[in-house]
Formats: sequence, C-alpha cells, structure tokens
Amino acid sequence: MRERIVESVRLDANDLVIEIGPGKGAMTELLARRAGRVVAVELDTALAEQLKQKFGGDPRVEIVQGDILSTDLAETCRRHQAQACVVFGNLPYYITSPILHHLFRYRKSIRGMAVLVQREVAERIIAAPGSRAYGYLSVLAQLYSEPRNAFPVLPGAFSPPPKVQSALVQFEMAPRSSPSELGPIDDEKLLEFAKRCFGHKRKSVLNNLAASCGRTAVEQALADLGFARSVRAEQLSLPQLARFYARLENRRSGH
Repeated sequence: MRERIVESVRLDANDLVIEIGPGKGAMTELLARRAGRVVAVELDTALAEQLKQKFGGDPRVEIVQGDILSTDLAETCRRHQAQACVVFGNLPYYITSPILHHLFRYRKSIRGMAVLVQREVAERIIAAPGSRAYGYLSVLAQLYSEPRNAFPVLPGAFSPPPKVQSALVQFEMAPRSSPSELGPIDDEKLLEFAKRCFGHKRKSVLNNLAASCGRTAVEQALADLGFARSVRAEQLSLPQLARFYARLENRRSGH
C-alpha cells in the first residue's frame, strides 16, 4: 500500500517534496527514492531526533523539527532552489482544515499535493453542491484546487493502525471555477463569508447571516439573485456563493 501511495504522488528526480508529519520515516524513505530532495517536517522533538539519526547520512533527506503551520513553504523552495514543491502528508483529523488553509496560502509555491485524511474528511473535501458532505472545507479546497479522492487506505497500512478509515486525496493546484466565474473578490473575505453561511448547516443562509449582515439586506440579496429565502449554503455552488457575497456587499454599501 505504501508503494501504491508513493506511486500516486507522481514524482520525478528533480522534485522537492515537503512531507508533513513523517513519524518514523517509512514514507520518507520511499519518497526520497523518487524525488530529488525531501524536507520532512516533524513536530514531535523525540521523533525528529530519531529521524535525524536514521537519515543522517542521506543527502536527499532533510529533517526539520517544527510545526508545519509555521513553516514558510516559499522560503523552503528558495532555499532548495526549487520553483515549486510537492506536498505529501498524513493529516490528523482535528487539524486538517488549518493545515489546508496554511498550504493554500503558499499555492504559488506548490506544484501538487497528496494527503492522507480521514475518509469522512476526504468526502467533504471533494463534495459537490447539494450533497450532505458539501461544506466549508469543500469551498476552501475547491477555491484553490481541483481535489479528487484517489483511493481508500486501510488502517493496516499504518503502524500503529488507526481506528478510522483513511483516504488519499490528490490536489491539482488549479481552481475548479475560473476567475471570471468568481469575479474580483478577496479570497479571504469570501472564505470568511462562506464560513458564516455554513455556520449551522440545518439553518438557511438567511438565518445564519441575519445577525451579522442584517436580515433585510440578506433577503434583498437573495431576491436579486433569484435564490429562495429558505436556501441553505450546501445548495450553493462556489460561483453562486461568490455572487451572493458580492451582491450582499453591494446591498450593505448602498449600491
């Protein structure tokens, strides 16, 4: 299974790989055989020391003891004279969204990504509008990339085996929606708006936004776009969310 995972990452001998959470280094070793250089970022101090001993004589591997959330990927690329990197990692469930946020900030320095996540999280990342799994994480991933669920990964592929089912998700670093569909919108503001729209998934966007945006302004923006007052965020595609955000901002500013 590990070989299959590495093969799916599609590496060549010139690639710089940034590995998140290498653990005991089983995948690090396989990645290093295919890539030009692997920078493995490990938060746990003891594990990082073990990895430095394990790979101390391997010029293809650099072990960095640190937090991926404070790692400057652009600087790492510059240091290794690479235009862009490939990101690989096994992301813990509780921190998947913050890590993806951080990685997408450096999207211009990333050629592609392949991450292992809990199966339910993978379903949310790739979900289409109208499905139960579609939510904020879907919007985040699809704003900046085209994610796809590569294949399920059984617990036995890991040591020790986790208690959850996992899946490998691959990200092509190109947005699913073209810029013309979204218009001139601030990405961060759009994401913050989407987060509020999905605040309570069983509620309509009207009820989710009424307190922060003003009920009348929200109702008028919905009407302008031909959306029902009862529409929920999970029913709106990324371009529709972007148009809704832009229209609501215009309404609130009096335009």
